[in-house]
Amino acid sequence: MIRLKIDEGFWLVTLDRPEKANSLTGAMLNEIADIAERARAEDAQVFAITGVGKVFSAGADLDEARAGLATDRVWERLSGAIAALPCLSIAALNGTLAGGAMGMALACDLRIAVPGAKVFYPVMKLGFLPQPSDPKRMAKLIGPARTKMILMAGQKVPVEEAQAWGLIDRIVAPDQLLESVRDLAGDALGAKATHVAAIKALIA
Repeated sequence: MIRLKIDEGFWLVTLDRPEKANSLTGAMLNEIADIAERARAEDAQVFAITGVGKVFSAGADLDEARAGLATDRVWERLSGAIAALPCLSIAALNGTLAGGAMGMALACDLRIAVPGAKVFYPVMKLGFLPQPSDPKRMAKLIGPARTKMILMAGQKVPVEEAQAWGLIDRIVAPDQLLESVRDLAGDALGAKATHVAAIKALIA
């Protein structure tokens, strides 16, 4: 359900559970966190995450969410591992981004998406709190009012509007998604990992 491809300094993680809209199990979350921690240890220059099918991720697997996954610390472990990466990190959203999966995308440096996708985080409706770091990262990108539009008013925001807000950095055709990731990754892949990390540290 999680595929990893390493091409020298480029690490590509793919959510491969399209029959379940790439909904995330505890095992999947831990595996991605393990990969992110390994990428940091092995001096990756670029870390990208995408999905198979028409949905990037619907969030938590519903059965596991009811059994406690919705409030499990693994979500924070995962987003923290991605945020701690000293390399360039890119969320390549092949479709709608929903629920707890938002944390992975917010923790990345860049977010690109396909036309027609939506972003939403229905914690108010479902009676859960968002993961602690998610509202802060979201508000840093789009401001407190728009963060409340998503988390409190439960709005499903089209990626075209999300781009205007600053939540999505670029919208590309589905057949050009991975090509666009490679384009964004080009300079970082041509540099030493220490140089990539030094520039990122100046921005953070």
